[in-house]
Amino acid sequence: MPDVQKIDAQNGDAPEAQRGACNTAVPDPYLENSSGRPDQPACSPSQGLSVTELMETVNGVSKMSIAHEIVVNQDFHMEEMALSPDSLESKIKETMHSAFWDHLREQLAATPPNYTYVLQLLKEIKESRLKSQIEEVMDMELLKQEADHGALDVSHLSTYILSMMTMLCAPIRDEEVEKLESISDPVLLLREIFHVLGLMKMDMVNFTIQSIRPHLQEHSIQYERAKFQELLQRMPNFLDHTAKWLSQAAAEVMTPPPPSYDPTEQITSSPADETVKGSPIISPSLVLNQGYMNLLHWDPDNEEFPETVMMDRTRLQEIQFQLNKLTILASVLLVTNSYCGPKLLSSPHFVDRLKQIIKVLLEGNQSRLHEALLSISDQVLQEIQQALVDLNLPALSKDDMASLSGQIHSVAKEDNCVHSIIDQRIRLFLKGCLIRGVQPSLRDLPGGITPIEEELAEMGQRFSCLILHNQQVFGPYYADILKKVLFSPQESEVSMDST
Repeated sequence: MPDVQKIDAQNGDAPEAQRGACNTAVPDPYLENSSGRPDQPACSPSQGLSVTELMETVNGVSKMSIAHEIVVNQDFHMEEMALSPDSLESKIKETMHSAFWDHLREQLAATPPNYTYVLQLLKEIKESRLKSQIEEVMDMELLKQEADHGALDVSHLSTYILSMMTMLCAPIRDEEVEKLESISDPVLLLREIFHVLGLMKMDMVNFTIQSIRPHLQEHSIQYERAKFQELLQRMPNFLDHTAKWLSQAAAEVMTPPPPSYDPTEQITSSPADETVKGSPIISPSLVLNQGYMNLLHWDPDNEEFPETVMMDRTRLQEIQFQLNKLTILASVLLVTNSYCGPKLLSSPHFVDRLKQIIKVLLEGNQSRLHEALLSISDQVLQEIQQALVDLNLPALSKDDMASLSGQIHSVAKEDNCVHSIIDQRIRLFLKGCLIRGVQPSLRDLPGGITPIEEELAEMGQRFSCLILHNQQVFGPYYADILKKVLFSPQESEVSMDST
């Protein structure tokens, strides 16, 4: 078990840095719903928490969320927030900053000069963790005495701070620091110094993230579980949605498949599942995998999202979005192939080009899928006709073109047979990734989705890694819930040990 306080200390400043300037937001997923409305919590908090207890809970959730983000998101880093110039937030920020710096200019232009704001700025610079080297020069008592006697040299101090920044900044900030050297206005110089200091602070935060990531990866399971346990002690009903999610998955597993059930879905199970075949006992791992698969078609209006997966809700939504796009892509390729003939289908260049065109036209048009399919239909027909001409083959007839166009337009409908089959087979592949791993599942891809093997491999790896981490962190909680859902008291101990 790692020292939780040590990891807390390493992450203690991350929320503050994040609030400063960052567009890689790490929300408190346990405390707000998917719509972002704090007045409708995603979970049912325990009643009677004091303000202090609530703040401690929020702080704990923030630290756990950031630690989790660092571990599961290798691209996680702090960035400067880019606000739209016309946004209300941007206008308020600019107005407030301008008012501050204009007032500073008035103070320095007064007779005698008023150094109140300057001393406050210098104090903030001194207290910055980036500037420990200037401690000996930034003697605030001495600076205050100089200010009281009108002898404070703002330009000299700014120049010294600038020289320290030149030595301390990362190479990527050299250009910004060099630009400061050409500024003669002391107020404007101080303003730009603080802007660059903000960028340097983000650099320091990102360096810290890179430094602690290996440590967090080594201890993240114990750390996240410990933090969640603290949360559960404050809010004892915090697993209600998780229990409901697993109960629903258990009911689905125990329901016999319909007569029209696709036999290809009889996927090879894990050893734990094999031991219960022919027995009325349902494998807990089978139920848990079914629950994970249900997250990939979660109703966005259903706010009872399981608490244990809340930190990954956005990532799961992204995978669901990717799954939907791949379903359309593979469906279009499948119906197109039936019109192309063996010569076109045997050309890897033609198939790859067709796939890239469809992917580009689908990108960013998921909300306007009908329009995207119209463009895809036109482009696919052009590509086929041109390829047939290049190979001296007969062009498609008008009837074939109309038929292909109609089939492409209809693949977005969920009741379309091609769409249904492709969607089912992609989900079957993802389920196989959870049970057997990505590579074994890729070796057994069913027909219709082999052209998107590369995309499936990337999605399967992302999904399985996410789920594996979640299962390792919250496995003990899942085991306790599934004992109650699946087994009688006499069966619980033996059955759960067999998994």
